[in-house]
Amino acid sequence: MKLKLIAVTGMAVVFSLAAYAEDMPGMKMDVMEGMDMPQAAKQTPVASAEGTIKSIDPAGHKVTLAHGAVPALQWPPMTMAFAVTDEQLTGLTVGDHVAFSFRMDGGKATIVSIGK
Repeated sequence: MKLKLIAVTGMAVVFSLAAYAEDMPGMKMDVMEGMDMPQAAKQTPVASAEGTIKSIDPAGHKVTLAHGAVPALQWPPMTMAFAVTDEQLTGLTVGDHVAFSFRMDGGKATIVSIGK
């Protein structure tokens, strides 16, 4: 009986950690109105980060990146979509590790430069 209880408890912990580690698919990063942005974010015209390409949407001119923390904006690591031009996507594929810089314009993040 104790072994079953330990197994069930262990599985509950594993599943809760897995749920915590998943991307935030329901979070709309393109509309962040009302979000209290730190003063540093309002003063930083361009921020830089590194991440992994999760998806590319050439028709929608978007690239989704799982990126590390962005200290300039006081952002934690997250996965979000960025506006991008066709030229910026040249030579990039899903799974590539990239360094990139971006600009926040209101609630929209736009890639300034991106490369492997």
